[in-house]
Amino acid sequence: MIRAFEHDDMERILDIWLKASIKAHDFIDASYWQSHLEAMRDVYIPGSETYVVEDQSGVLGFCCLLGNQLAALFVDPDHQGKGLGKQLLKHVKNLRDELTLAVYKENTPSIAFYQSQGFEVVKEQVDTQTGHSEHLMSYKNH
Repeated sequence: MIRAFEHDDMERILDIWLKASIKAHDFIDASYWQSHLEAMRDVYIPGSETYVVEDQSGVLGFCCLLGNQLAALFVDPDHQGKGLGKQLLKHVKNLRDELTLAVYKENTPSIAFYQSQGFEVVKEQVDTQTGHSEHLMSYKNH
């Protein structure tokens, strides 16, 4: 089930974000992600339109929208590969006619996932915080 974020979801979301970020971005030191936990809790999540996917055991993943930007899409590493990311993406595609996102160039599994879901690479840029190249990707609802 997908539903709107509730404040009680915060600690679980942060746990998913940290675990999944470290797993997906092994080319960036884990301390970078750990140092951004507070900003996620205090700035990014509260400032975003956030949705969670859950089953009877609890929250398994989440996504955040900032306008038409998909600012985050993360699934607990123990539950990846079960279609939860596709469910979240389908949900936000139904809310927006266009979506953009940035994904690290080295994160080839995520790039392949987004391409399989209709996103196209529109340009390459450098993330000024990490110095790593990223792809700006775009989706248009037809």
